[in-house]
Amino acid sequence: MGVFVKNTSTTVRGSGMTSERTRVRMVERLRAQGVRDEGVLAALASVPRHLFVDEALSSRAYEDSALPIGFGQTISAPYMVARMVELICAGTLPKKVLEVGTGCGYQAAVLARLIPEVYSVERIGALLEKTRARLWSLRIQNLRLKHTDGFQGLPEAAPFDAIIVAAAAPQVPPALVEQLAPGGRLIIPVGTHAQHLVLVEKLGGEVHETLLDPVRFVPLLTNLS
Repeated sequence: MGVFVKNTSTTVRGSGMTSERTRVRMVERLRAQGVRDEGVLAALASVPRHLFVDEALSSRAYEDSALPIGFGQTISAPYMVARMVELICAGTLPKKVLEVGTGCGYQAAVLARLIPEVYSVERIGALLEKTRARLWSLRIQNLRLKHTDGFQGLPEAAPFDAIIVAAAAPQVPPALVEQLAPGGRLIIPVGTHAQHLVLVEKLGGEVHETLLDPVRFVPLLTNLS
């Protein structure tokens, strides 16, 4: 498990379609789409999304679309990242969060701007190593990564105030619900052909599920590679 420090104030600038001005326009679009949490919007504005995709795709980095990152995986569209992060941050801001599906590390970097302690797990070892190097170059230090099966969560670091899953499961994994702290929130895409975001809340000793937006994610798989 790799460990990085607390966020520094390092600003990464770009030019043209990867400039800071382009990120501002992305945030304005997200606000118009209904994202209201200013902390979440500021986090997305501060993370250079173009650094998380191949250079050939960098001019499309701030479009509201998912993009391929290799290994059969994608980086989620900015709106979907904003929507899911806003859902776990509703009410009391969580202090410790687990992300299932590190991918290219973009969502983890956004979370690390907001949350004091972030854990992220990924099943594809080669993808995780590439992402680890990228996050290190951005000097993000309040983030721990591990190569493991996301269905099992990260029991050694539980409980978590919130869990965010970046791939679709056939049903909500029981291990993730168990690892939620009292009052915790889990947001996960659920379904095979038809998928929806599901918000799981652990309240007063009971578990409540709320069906939300229709979505389309890559599947959550168990096999490590």
